[in-house]
Amino acid sequence: MTTSPDTLATGTHAVPRGARLVLAGARLGRPGAIALDEVDLDVAPGEILTVVGPSGCGKSTLLRTLAGLLPPLAGEVRVDGDAVSGPVAGRALVFQEDALLPWRTLRGNVELPLAVKGVARRQRRAAADRWLDRVGLADRARHLPHRVSGGQRQRAQLARALAGEPRVVLMDEPFGALDAQTRAGMQQLLVDVLRGTGATVVFVTHDVDEALFLGDRVALLGTGRVLRVPRPRERAAYDDPATVALRRDVLESLGS
Repeated sequence: MTTSPDTLATGTHAVPRGARLVLAGARLGRPGAIALDEVDLDVAPGEILTVVGPSGCGKSTLLRTLAGLLPPLAGEVRVDGDAVSGPVAGRALVFQEDALLPWRTLRGNVELPLAVKGVARRQRRAAADRWLDRVGLADRARHLPHRVSGGQRQRAQLARALAGEPRVVLMDEPFGALDAQTRAGMQQLLVDVLRGTGATVVFVTHDVDEALFLGDRVALLGTGRVLRVPRPRERAAYDDPATVALRRDVLESLGS
């Protein structure tokens, strides 16, 4: 099978590579209520960029601008060189609230972006079942959202976001409401299921350790700093001297 430069070959089919996201001198917010100014950011295709900063610093505004829900007030916001002018199917937004449709089963929710794209019923059901299996919900496919736990709803939301094979996934503190054990499991699950998708991810969080575990780089919003995270990505690296030094640097930057 031959793939174009914008696709990534996987075991069974080709999926889109992640897109490059660029903000240059961007002013973000609403008229009369500027949240961020002079933002310069370059996110590489397939990168996981985590974004941290104090409450009210504009993290969610950044995501909504990249999603095309909020136009920039000045400067440039581009995806693969094209100005962002509105939401498109290739950019998925994942919130802390799971936003599942309560009258649809988990399978029905995961099928939704495929139905919007006009995928035939049999194909979208097969894809939904495949993604539910990947996130450990194969036995919950026929359950309604209120019949499963918060962590399981977030797993279903992740499956729904990725089922449509987006090139960009924008995540707004999706694990913030989960208990510590479930949150750690969701972090590992996210890393596992992203392997092979090629998607570019921008992940907003208040949790510095979450940012360091998930991110290839960490953007400290409001400071203009973007720091590379040492690898490999392992829980055991928590006490690694390089990780300890980076955590201290991030916390000091946020404190200042």
